[in-house]
Amino acid sequence: MPQQSRNGGVALGLHNVTKVYPDGTCAVDRLNLEVARGELVVLVGPSGSGKTTALRMIAGLEEITYGDMRIGHRLANDIPPHDRSVGMVFQSSALYPHMTVGENLGFPLHLARVPHDTIAERVGEVAEMLRIHGHLDRYPRHLSGGERQRVAMGRALIREPAVFLLDEPLSNLDAGLRTAMRTEITSLQRRIGVTTVYVTHDQAEALTMADRVAVLRAGVLQQVGTPQELFDRPETVFVAAFVGTPSMNLFEAVVRNHRDGRVELDLGPQQLSLADDLLHHAAPLRGAEGKTVIVGLRPEGVWLEARRQQNVGRLQGRVTGVEFHGHESLLHIDIGARGFDISSSRAVTEAVDEARSDRNGHASPARPRSAGNGEIVARLPPTTGLRPGMHVPLAIDLRRVHVFDTDGRRRFSAQVIPVG
Repeated sequence: MPQQSRNGGVALGLHNVTKVYPDGTCAVDRLNLEVARGELVVLVGPSGSGKTTALRMIAGLEEITYGDMRIGHRLANDIPPHDRSVGMVFQSSALYPHMTVGENLGFPLHLARVPHDTIAERVGEVAEMLRIHGHLDRYPRHLSGGERQRVAMGRALIREPAVFLLDEPLSNLDAGLRTAMRTEITSLQRRIGVTTVYVTHDQAEALTMADRVAVLRAGVLQQVGTPQELFDRPETVFVAAFVGTPSMNLFEAVVRNHRDGRVELDLGPQQLSLADDLLHHAAPLRGAEGKTVIVGLRPEGVWLEARRQQNVGRLQGRVTGVEFHGHESLLHIDIGARGFDISSSRAVTEAVDEARSDRNGHASPARPRSAGNGEIVARLPPTTGLRPGMHVPLAIDLRRVHVFDTDGRRRFSAQVIPVG
């Protein structure tokens, strides 16, 4: 079933949409996603994840191998790009250099044989909305990068598309301008209420702009949800590692069950003990004695001392590095555990292959590779006074512990208990 949008009234629906190239490469595999009218959905993932291919299929620039795509109630698979009521902004602004800003903005209406007076009126409205009304007689070469992207956006919006598509539109801008432009794009989208699908590899853009985020990896949809849902309740190890800065701390652990009802996560030289009242959302752990799992801890859930008496686990560690960022410090601490490095692991890749092979019933279990790095990162106030080599006691917020199967595909248990 498609991932359901939350605002009602589906503007765009992708149902098992798949793209396979002639050489057999599967760029997008059975993508199911629904976008509500007026919603801003961000497709995010690393290079090669299939996000741009998905966007191009929506626009009609790539043929759908199989699956159905609907814009509103219309099946759109075979509708030519110019008839899809879709506006697209590319990574490069792709403006016509020999045309003025006003001519660039009005060009789509000119092609559609809209009367001159109507074109002039619409160009004025869009230019005012995007704050480029003072540049209508200038040429693209005389504009800043941000101004050129505003013109590109205006050219896509001037036909009042049913769906607005943006393919990494800020990647060529400097960091300061990117921050300002993403705020502008979000504000504009909210104001005009256009259904928007935005592609980026930058999780900061995804989390700050989106109503919902769809995470792709190797052509397979990993999870769809609000930014808060993805941060608090990642469903796969990949999402857990990808969403959040710094990344979630990931370690291999062995489950130990005790007669008194406690469940212990054995990290090697140290253990995290989960009391009975924390386990009502993690019942599978009770039947997993001796099972190797992946334990995830957000840097925000690691402290130097306990802030509360309940729901706190304790570890010891040696400081290996301190990163000062002005408003905060990131403390790197060796706890001697066996780290899990998503970037050097086959787990997620094999899990994707396993998910694809499910249709043929040939799934096989995947095993991770350990990173061999037992460091934990803690996000702390800037004035810790700590130096490398010092030994420190750590308090772990057990409410923020995540446990995953070692195949990387799903949470073994949800968070131990919801953060709230």
